[in-house]
Formats: sequence, structure tokens, C-alpha cells
Amino acid sequence: MAIRLDHTIVPAKDKVAAAQLFAELFGLKMKPVQGRFAQVPVNESLTIDFADEAEDWDNIPWDPNKSESHHYAFCVSDGEFEGILGRVKGRGMAYGSGPRSHHDGQVSDRRGGRTIYFEVMDGHLLEVMTVPSST
Repeated sequence: MAIRLDHTIVPAKDKVAAAQLFAELFGLKMKPVQGRFAQVPVNESLTIDFADEAEDWDNIPWDPNKSESHHYAFCVSDGEFEGILGRVKGRGMAYGSGPRSHHDGQVSDRRGGRTIYFEVMDGHLLEVMTVPSST
């Protein structure tokens, strides 16, 4: 079996609001909330699980209230890219061409495709690209 990412947990101050925003921007649907997570299926094998409760996993403390920023990158088709960019613009959200220039209103053409970065709730930085990263 090939290794595949099944899910990742995104810390949020409000898991439902964060999941709803992510689902809206990416044109996805959030699952009904059950238990600790607000889940958004990205494809048939990956969910993004938003959590707003602190957890201590064997002395590895995790607390969504610490405002630690995470970076999540997604490779999408040209059509999906246009849809996401349109929804980001439609909400009046800042976006930009790089992780340190995610407010410049520009689309990057590096790596042979188009890339944007934008910040969402809780300070997380999302990257959306039309070609896979070489790293």
C-alpha cells in the first residue's frame, strides 16, 4: 500500500467557524459535527479536522488558544484554483504571491504554475498551487 495522508488536525479557536470558512473557500462540504472535530473531506482519502479543545497527548501539549500559525499547501486544478481565488476575492480577503507577501494581491507564476497564499482564521497560512511543489 502506498503511504497517504489520511487527516490532519488544525487548531482553531472556533472549530465550526474555521471548518465552514475552509469548506466555503475550497468549494467543499463540511461533515456534520460529531465529537471533538469539525471535519471537511478534501478528497476520498483526506479530511482536514478542525479542533478547538486543548489536548495533551503523552506530554505533547497542544492548545488551539496559543495562536500558533500553521502552513497548509494544496495542489489543485486550474478550474479549482480559479474558483478558490474568486471566493477569496469575493470575501474581500487579502492574498498574495508568497508566504511573506501574502497581502500583495498578486498571483505567483513560479514552479511553472500559479500560486496564491492567504491567511485564514487563527493565523493559518494556506497555499494553493496549480502544480505540485518540487520539495
